[in-house]
Amino acid sequence: MTNSFFLPVPGEPLPLTYARFREAGPVVRVTLPGEVAAWAVTTHDAIREVFAGDNKTYGKHYSHWAALQEGRVPADWPLLPLVRSEHMLMRDGAAHRRLRGLLSKAFTRARIDAMRPWIGGIVDELLNNVTAEGADGRSAVDLVPHFTEALPIAVICQLFGVPQSQRPSLREWTRVLVSQAGPPEEIYAAHRDLVALLERLVEDKRREPGEDLTTALVRAHDDEDSLSTEELVDSLFLLLIAGHETTVHLLGHAIVNVLKHPDQLMAPRRDGLWDDLVEETLRLNPPISGVIFRYTLAPTEIAGVSVPAGEPLLLCIGGAATDPARYGLSAAKFDAERADKGHLSFGHGVHNCLGAPLARMEGRIALAMLFERFPNMAAAVPLERIEYSQFFLTHGPLVLPVLPFGPNHA
Repeated sequence: MTNSFFLPVPGEPLPLTYARFREAGPVVRVTLPGEVAAWAVTTHDAIREVFAGDNKTYGKHYSHWAALQEGRVPADWPLLPLVRSEHMLMRDGAAHRRLRGLLSKAFTRARIDAMRPWIGGIVDELLNNVTAEGADGRSAVDLVPHFTEALPIAVICQLFGVPQSQRPSLREWTRVLVSQAGPPEEIYAAHRDLVALLERLVEDKRREPGEDLTTALVRAHDDEDSLSTEELVDSLFLLLIAGHETTVHLLGHAIVNVLKHPDQLMAPRRDGLWDDLVEETLRLNPPISGVIFRYTLAPTEIAGVSVPAGEPLLLCIGGAATDPARYGLSAAKFDAERADKGHLSFGHGVHNCLGAPLARMEGRIALAMLFERFPNMAAAVPLERIEYSQFFLTHGPLVLPVLPFGPNHA
């Protein structure tokens, strides 16, 4: 099978790209930037099949990638900083279980639940700022910097004890890494600087421990000898980036969905069903639209398509999101009262996201408080003109200008 698809596709919204791939077949060859070849797994069933084969048919560690081991991937390929890691998402078998077990001990439900009042206070403070910005009724407020970015970065940095002074740099370097919009040297510099920040954070917590997750991971390294230095830093890299970037896009998509379908806001208000609004947004608009990589450990078949050993698989969660074979003819429509809200946005099986409870809690609190404070909020520009991220892994609004009090506020 020859390469017939390319990523990214300039000018084409990512959901349409992945839907087009899905219509071409459950597994298709794609060419990524830098002429790097991969296989896109596009349908809901095919992606579930790959998840089910973890640690048996498919591996996650980059050592399984034949082209990388053979020098056929450019040495300055911009995605390599995301691929060559030793955190739990890139480990197999016993190594994955060990790392996940350690992180699960620190990332407990009790710790997350204890943050609920604090999160509500941060949301209230952010909404006060939105009120001040839009008080004259004519000024549009961009909710991305004022709300959808500000809340997740504050929450994850509080959880991991990242000082206020380091948070803007953390967000900026994350933006460079996940946008992949700059030249390779800029992306590698952002990765280097972010790793250096995390190394300093580790040393700071070693000297002055706190009640944060970074301190808990440092203790797992120092006292239990359970984390190598590389695993410690790479785990922080994963948890800090994934712990806020995904929620940024979850909130952005959810707000757009409500602005597009204001009638559906009545159900959450009437019945307290904010969970449904969050889950339907996750189903329809997965913040992580593409997952890199699984690697075939031997020649195999996925949904009837033969794939050689050592090949990288891009899991197109964004295609599964609107798969009519899974969700019926209304798969591409937002329906907060949809009966079947099952989705793959937080993975599946043993790789279900550790941070899912935190993201869901942030979503419920933030959306309820936002729309209770601003029940007449309206988009300040036509929603179809909102700019979205162009990267093929993460997807969400880059700007979200709104009139908080509605278009008729005097």
